[in-house]
This record gives sequence, structure tokens and C-alpha cells, in this order.
Amino acid sequence: MTESEDQAETIAFLCRAKAYGVADTVKRIDTHAAVVFLAGEYAFKLKRAVRYPYLDFSTVDRRRAVCEAELKLNRRTAPDIYLEVRCVGRMSDGSLALGAGEPVDWVVVMRRFPPECLLEAMAKEGPLAPDLLRDLADGIAAFHDDAEVVPCAGADRVRSVIDGNRASMDALSDGLLPKEDCARLHEGSRALMEDLSSLLDARARSGHVRHCHGDLHLANICLWKGKPTLFDCLEFDPELATTDVLYDLAFLIMDLWQRGLHEEASLVFNRYCDMRAENDGLAAMPLFLSMRAAVRAHVGASAAGRQESAAGFDAKIGEARGYLSAALAFLDRPVPRLVAVGGLSGTGKSTLAGRLAAHLGGAPGARWLRSDVLRKRIAGVSPEDRLSADAYTREHSEAVYRRLGEEACMALAAGATVLVDAVFADPAERAAMAAVAANNGVPFKGLWLEADPAVLRERVGARTGDASDADAAVVDRQLDYALGDLSDWHRVDAGGTPDATLAAARRDIEPGS
Repeated sequence: MTESEDQAETIAFLCRAKAYGVADTVKRIDTHAAVVFLAGEYAFKLKRAVRYPYLDFSTVDRRRAVCEAELKLNRRTAPDIYLEVRCVGRMSDGSLALGAGEPVDWVVVMRRFPPECLLEAMAKEGPLAPDLLRDLADGIAAFHDDAEVVPCAGADRVRSVIDGNRASMDALSDGLLPKEDCARLHEGSRALMEDLSSLLDARARSGHVRHCHGDLHLANICLWKGKPTLFDCLEFDPELATTDVLYDLAFLIMDLWQRGLHEEASLVFNRYCDMRAENDGLAAMPLFLSMRAAVRAHVGASAAGRQESAAGFDAKIGEARGYLSAALAFLDRPVPRLVAVGGLSGTGKSTLAGRLAAHLGGAPGARWLRSDVLRKRIAGVSPEDRLSADAYTREHSEAVYRRLGEEACMALAAGATVLVDAVFADPAERAAMAAVAANNGVPFKGLWLEADPAVLRERVGARTGDASDADAAVVDRQLDYALGDLSDWHRVDAGGTPDATLAAARRDIEPGS
């Protein structure tokens, strides 16, 4: 990195409240490539006059161009937050002014929001609510649906990122990251990429490579007007921001997983896959997660080298090495398996499956296939939209179960562990799912959830905003079903708390867990 211009005068000016006409103290936030000034109701973002291997803000013209790009690109997802680009100008008397005079620099003007609205801050305070995670996944899926498709060679683009990560690691000072681990990561990433090259190219041809966010982690998502909102996208290089949509998503999933928020990562990933019908890309997720962790590793190590205190260095380098270890771990995939969760409506199948998925397979957990969600997708409606009784005929249900089997096969073929959540009241449905596992050569486990009928009726009556349309009348009809032989499935008492059901299910799947 080189510091290309002296911005001391501009920064000193922007630190003063009178530059904005406010009485409050201006708060300054420094990053490696920008300085943000919080004044009154607004934030003013100044690009640092720096040049890195991957960005160049070394001239006023370059900084103006990248400010304008930041405004345009972030208005795709946060139009209420990103307002304008404004100059810092030299007046005739030699003083500086904001929005007037001969431009000496440029800032992006944004609406300010409380720091506690950042999802990063919210995640530190406690678990993120499932409804919030659902809205987040839906928003990302919709953004990707609308993002510009960029024709390219998918494998070449991924190879370039992997090699770029290695080059950035090689450029670090000795001792920051273990060289043998960096070499092993590069070798493993390149090998997996070559195995996936046909898939990556096919996804590019089918429109999965788009101009995405590029920097999609928790610190770049805020709660704005009650909705999770993406901001601060990668604006300085459209090439870096042009990726497979799953690589874009992988930054968020990796961030959640690395923070220990495994259930949250699994919920976001599975909801996104449901909303965009993602199946073929599952095989690439281990590589994409590893690549994202590798980026964090070398960026963090570089930051550690700039720390002035020993404590600051230790904190940064520990974090960077943790990301490097994670990048290696993401490449190690367990043998896939198929788990089915069945039971009458109200037994808590989806409550269990939504949490259990995070504990099966490698990051970000099992691919969770839910019959209620799939039924809505086949009907062309959102998961929470209600369907009429016509959508629940025997013919429609048979089609749903066939599709569940097909999607389970695709996910297993991609190397993913699969968790299928459906009633499975018909012995033929249970046998068909066991056959899917056998045909794919993977272990199978069936869990049958049970609870008192009064509990089932109470639970379905209390549901809101759920993909299931079952009510008490449906439960009463199901109670008369001839379930047949359930001896091949493990019976789980689901009449207690969700935590108790999860613990019991995990004991059945992995004795001793």
C-alpha cells in the first residue's frame, strides 16, 4: 500500500462541526480505505488517497469516480440511505468548504443510522430472530434476481480470486500467517476449483454470475425502517464484485458461521436456496466459503501489520489466523447423509429441522428440504402464502413427494447432507425416501416425531407467517391415518420444548452427542 496524497488538511476540516453547520461533535471512523465522519443526521465518507494491489484511490479524479460508483451501486439496495456525492472545495480565500469552491476531494453523503442497527452489533447482543433472517435471505435473493448478468468464464473468474488470495498472502510480512498453511490452502482450493470447473462455467452460462454486492457481511447490513438492508457494496472494481451469486452469499454465511452462529447461517442459506431454487450450486459452497475466509485472513493479517500497539496486533493477527484455519476447514467435507423428519402436523417438524440442519454435514449445515415450502414453490407463490384445498389433493401431494426425492438426489450428488421435512404418513413415502439414500449410497436416518393430540391442535392454532397451511381440522384428519410400520424410524417425543426435541433428535442421529 502507498499513501499517494496528503489529505491532512481535508480530514482536519471534515473533523470540525462547523464544516456541516451542526453543533454536535463530529465522530470519526477510520477504515483502511476510507474515513467516515458522522455529523448530525448524516454520514460523510471520504476515500483515502491510497493505492493497494486491488484498489487505487490515489488521485482526486479516481476518488470522485469511485464515490459516484458507490452512490449508484448502493442505491440498488439502499436508496434511502445513499443521497449524493458532494465536493470538498477550495474557496477564493484559501479555506475549505463542503459543497462549494474548486474541488480538492469528494465525499459520499449518507443518512446516518444508530450503530446498534448494524446486524454485526445485533449479532453480538444475542441470537438473530428467525423472521429477520428470513427477510434478509429474501432480500438478498431478490437483489440477486435483479442484478446485472455478466457473461464470462466462471472457472477462470474463481481461479483468479484464488490466485489473488495467494498473491496477497505472499505479499505479507514474514510471520503474519503460516506460509505452509497458506500454500496448503492454495493447493487445496485450486484442486477443488479444477474439479468444479465444468459446473462453474455452466453456472456462468446460465446467468448465475452477476454484478453483485461483493462485500456482503454483517457489518454491511443494517436494520433500516424495520427491514435488513444491504449497504457499502464493493464499488471500486466491478470485476471483483462480479461473481457467482452463491459466492456473494458465501461472505455472509461464512461470517455467521465463523462467529458461531451456525443455526443462523443455515437458516439464511436454506431460505435463499428455497427462494432461488438453488440446487446445482451446492457443490461449490465449500470452495466459496473457503475463498471468503481466505480474503478475511489476508486482509486481517495486513491490518495487524499496521497496528501500533502489541494488544492491537495480537487481536488482529489472532483473528486473521482464525480465518485461515477456517478457510482450510471449509475444504474438508464430511460424507453426505440423508435424514428425514416426519410426523403429523403440529409435532414441530420444521421447528426441529430448522435447527437440526446446522448440526448435520459441513458448513453451512444440511440442505433442508421442506414439503410445505416446495408445495408453494410448485404453485408459484411465496412460502407464507396460503393455498386452497385444491393444492392438497392426493395427486398434488404425490408430485410434491416426487420432487422432494428429486431435489434430495441432486443435493446428495453435489456432496451435501440433506434433511427432508414432511409428514411422511404413507409408508410408501417413507420407503421412497429410504430408497433415495440407498440409490445414492449414503446413510439414512428417519425420525418420527410424536406429541399429544391436544398439543398438536394448540400448536397449529398458534401459527402465524408459516409455510404450513395445516389447522386443527387437518390434525384431526391425520389422527385417523393408517401409518403402517414405523419400526425403521426412530420415534422422538416432541411434546416438550424445542430444545428438548433437538437434544433427543441429535441423540438418535449421533448417539453420545
